[in-house]
Amino acid sequence: MSTIDLAASPNDLRALAEQSNAWPFEQAKAIVARLKKQPKDEVLFETGYGPSGLPHIGTFGEVARTTIVRHAFRVLTEDKIKTRLLAFSDDMDGLRKVPDNVPNKEMLTAYLGKPLTRIPDPFSNEFPSFGAANNARLRAFLDRFSFDYEFASSTDYYTSGRFDATLLKMLAAYDEVMAIILPTLGPDRRATYSPFLPISPVSGKVLQVPMVARNVERGTISYVEPDSGETIEVEVTGGRVKCQWKADWAMRWVALGVDYEMAGKDLIDSVKLSSRICAALGGTPPEGFNYELFLDEQGQKISKSKGNGLTIDEWLRYASPESLSLFMYREPKAAKRLHFDVIPRNVDDYQQFLDGFPRQDARQQLANPVWHIHAGHPPAADMPVTFQLLLTLVSSSNAENAATLWGFIGRYRPGVTPQTHPRLDAMVGYAINYYRDFVAPTKKFREPTDTERAALQDLRDALSQLPPASTAEEIQNVVYEIGRREPFLDAVKKGKDGRPGVSLDWFNMLYQVLLGQEKGPRFGSFVAVYGLPNAVAMIDGALARSA
Repeated sequence: MSTIDLAASPNDLRALAEQSNAWPFEQAKAIVARLKKQPKDEVLFETGYGPSGLPHIGTFGEVARTTIVRHAFRVLTEDKIKTRLLAFSDDMDGLRKVPDNVPNKEMLTAYLGKPLTRIPDPFSNEFPSFGAANNARLRAFLDRFSFDYEFASSTDYYTSGRFDATLLKMLAAYDEVMAIILPTLGPDRRATYSPFLPISPVSGKVLQVPMVARNVERGTISYVEPDSGETIEVEVTGGRVKCQWKADWAMRWVALGVDYEMAGKDLIDSVKLSSRICAALGGTPPEGFNYELFLDEQGQKISKSKGNGLTIDEWLRYASPESLSLFMYREPKAAKRLHFDVIPRNVDDYQQFLDGFPRQDARQQLANPVWHIHAGHPPAADMPVTFQLLLTLVSSSNAENAATLWGFIGRYRPGVTPQTHPRLDAMVGYAINYYRDFVAPTKKFREPTDTERAALQDLRDALSQLPPASTAEEIQNVVYEIGRREPFLDAVKKGKDGRPGVSLDWFNMLYQVLLGQEKGPRFGSFVAVYGLPNAVAMIDGALARSA
């Protein structure tokens, strides 16, 4: 078959997937190989979240990417093996510092060191704890994207006894675990380290104290209570302790039987150590890979506590959920800036991938991001204009309402309306928001040189002589021909007639002088939508400003 038939058998689709080198299939193949060594009836995918700060877009990215791998695995196994995705919140962790982006910081300061689920909600009285409030936010934005997942709370799992059997294994393997961790620590940290963190019955804090004794038979550890100096013996079960981070991760993998979990590049060493601890507990570390980090405008790692980088809501103010999914799909092992200026490209690239999908053969379709983003069923492409073109229309006409933009679109594509193209209508709203917040404040028109003024005058005259019904291609040919002059000639890039081509400097000049921006869409397409009379008037205005 040349393209993927939606009615194709699972066997046919699996055969294609086995030949694909798209990164989700490569990850899924590793899980398939794992099952050949250790067969099981259910595969567990896990993602982790530390609710000491607000959920950020990186958390979404981990769930989105894991969901994509999960679908690839289902294809490779013809959906014959049950799969689950567990979104695990480490909400029993002690609050180590007050986040920068939350209210009531002074109140939170009084609770430093206590489990997140034993700290009051700083946002409102809606939730019983800080951890519960952030967990609710995590679930809300995962639900917003209709992810198929189960939520898990560390506090619930510890206190309910779900981890008890593995915690006792950790106690029995205490010396081996310490031998793995201690060489990685400095002298001061080594002196106080223990894989178990008791919850103080005196202060309620998660204590980082050394163990003075342990009793495997009774399932207990003993430590010196900092506030009283008393030696306290406590069971490691029933939520009376929690594990240190790397030990906790390994304990969870063993207790739950996690088969796949990815993590950020900053956790490479943690993955290695947790994998060794997992093996010491008799488990097999999960498959996965380390993805690169998202960076903010200054190239710094985005952080829950700092609140830098984009939020989910900010992205969705300016672009579709699908464009965000594309951003997450692309090059997961490459560091990427997560700033507002990446949005337009991802919006238009998503449409290009969608437009090209029906024309691709089956192998190419399985490498197309939209196949993975839409779990094998991408929608039909139907977007008459690009996001960049909409931005340019808003910018050139100063149109800050949808009706004005739809006037241009309706003339360019008769019969296209908000009712017939609701996704385009949504994109119109995104473009207006993006223009108001980012384009308008930075618009800066430059003055044309004398040579550029002469070229603009010639372009104005040529456009004014074109028939009103000229196509975008006919307009582009005129624009190109007018630009075929010094200093815009490109001797390397030849035209169709073999003569020197036109450099990007010509088109950059049009954007900078006429539109007050550095980049723009294909100029002929812009003029076709904007209208020849409007384009002529725009050039007249630019010439008048520089007279």
